Amino acid sequence: MASGLTIGQLAKAGGVNIQTVRFYERLHLLAPTARTPSGYRVYGEEAVRRLRFIKNAQALGFTLREILELLNLRVSSTTRCGDVQRRAEAKLALAQVLKDLIRACRAGQPTDRCPILKSLEEKRGSDDGNRKAKR
Repeated sequence: MASGLTIGQLAKAGGVNIQTVRFYERLHLLAPTARTPSGYRVYGEEAVRRLRFIKNAQALGFTLREILELLNLRVSSTTRCGDVQRRAEAKLALAQVLKDLIRACRAGQPTDRCPILKSLEEKRGSDDGNRKAKR
């Protein structure tokens, strides 16, 4: 087993538990490099990098679906930095909308008048990207 990491070692290196590693495998975010003859998963250093990538991207607010897309961009030979930049800019625009909603919120008002909750109830269309938060 000297040529790879066990699932427990990978989980420890990434600061997660074993169930998280298995969950990421089911979502195709991670995959073992190989299996031993007895069926145990074996991981390489790339799995450690991917696991750190996933956790860091989550900390920045990316969803697991978005992270999978970023990982796929990362390994594509035709992808350019601008492709990744556009995805990050879209995430930042979403964060700005949320900041605007937070500013519009009045902490003492009832929840039926909460602009954050009202915004989440609204129908979103292709032209609703700049929804007004002043309600």
